[in-house]
Amino acid sequence: MTMMTRREHMRDLLGLTALSWLPPATPRAHASAAGAPGALQGARAASDAPVPPQGIGRRIRHLSYSDQGGRPDGVQVMVNRRHVYVGHMFSDGVTILDAADPRRLKPVGFFTAGVNTRTHHLQVADDLLLLANGANIVAMQSYDDMRSYFENALADSITNRKKFRSGLSIHDISRPAEMKEIAFLEMPGFGINRLWWPGGRYAYVSAHFDGFTDHVLCIVDLKDITKPEIVSRWWLPGMNRAAGETSTVPKGRRVALHHMITAGNRGYGAWRDGGFTIHDISDPTKPRLLSHINWSPPFPGGTHTPLPLPGRNLAVVADEANAEKCAKGTFCTFVVDVRAPENPVPIATLPAPKDRDFCGLGVFGPHNLHENRPGSFRSEETIFATYNIAGVRVFDIKDAFAPREIASWVPPTPTRLIDPRPNVALAAKSADVYVTTDGLMYVSDWNGGMNVLQYEG
Repeated sequence: MTMMTRREHMRDLLGLTALSWLPPATPRAHASAAGAPGALQGARAASDAPVPPQGIGRRIRHLSYSDQGGRPDGVQVMVNRRHVYVGHMFSDGVTILDAADPRRLKPVGFFTAGVNTRTHHLQVADDLLLLANGANIVAMQSYDDMRSYFENALADSITNRKKFRSGLSIHDISRPAEMKEIAFLEMPGFGINRLWWPGGRYAYVSAHFDGFTDHVLCIVDLKDITKPEIVSRWWLPGMNRAAGETSTVPKGRRVALHHMITAGNRGYGAWRDGGFTIHDISDPTKPRLLSHINWSPPFPGGTHTPLPLPGRNLAVVADEANAEKCAKGTFCTFVVDVRAPENPVPIATLPAPKDRDFCGLGVFGPHNLHENRPGSFRSEETIFATYNIAGVRVFDIKDAFAPREIASWVPPTPTRLIDPRPNVALAAKSADVYVTTDGLMYVSDWNGGMNVLQYEG
């Protein structure tokens, strides 16, 4: 019997995947591990992959790691038919991972809409995938750090415009390792940032259109899935330059819809430095504003994820930390009472992690929340959140006035920096968390690949 080395044992335990895939030669091509000659050209042997540290967990156990086929820059994560779909921040595409064994994720496909087209956000339901197509902003501007992206209107940011695709693409994923594009809705402008679609007739899209300062709300009718149609748009005053509106946004601040999440006939919008809105969407062709509040100032801003908890008449709203080394102060996640949708009231904040000094390096503070999608883990008392360098945090909000942290996982520092901006620190940046019904957590990182965790609460 041949004895395994400790390195080999850890590699098998973690189920590491270390395939370095080359992107397809043409836009919208699909590379598959099976039956695609040359799809694995340049692949490096799994034994050559470094075994990363497993991070530090409290009531969260580390199961495995994947560098996502050599593209570790992950943002939004979706799960369908035991496959994981992860959109990339810098790599212009979507990687598909076979997650039949979560301890051994296997890259089985890669989709790209073309060079300079960022497809970092996606939604999955009913064996269909809706994909945001937009400009790879980092490749087309002169930002040298993180803050500049968050402190300028999108329309004023592009300094080196290149060819890209802008709009909504729809894909058949009934064969999970493939993304077969069945429709494309063009949106002239800089494209989509993010979208919400839990299935059904309407998708709620954050999109930039020519003539606007930044991303606005766009509602898309999917009655005929092969012929999606825009039925309405909504924006905050001052965003429509083409109509002669004048922005009053102070320099160094950015007003843009990050995205909207819906619950019944209500839509909840996060507008970065523009605050939080609640809409009546009983008629999707005429979304009606019910309320608009903004807690910035005095808080830093960056409102990012508006998670409704309709059974409790609450919303949990995360402000995205967007400056390194706490340069803008502490970003918060608010618990908001929405019993009277015309008058939402913040009643608490989730406690900021204090198990170490996270301000010394990298970005510290909220990024995203697990969004209680149909088919995933759903709770109105247990909230899963990503906190950039502080990793994953789990909160108990049974007492909405006194939330408490009940579990955490702090990731290791990535081995290399994928973000091309010159003045960005090499540090962990936990971006998204998708939680399955049995507490399995798929956690992406802008630079550090995907970690699979098990919640043990």
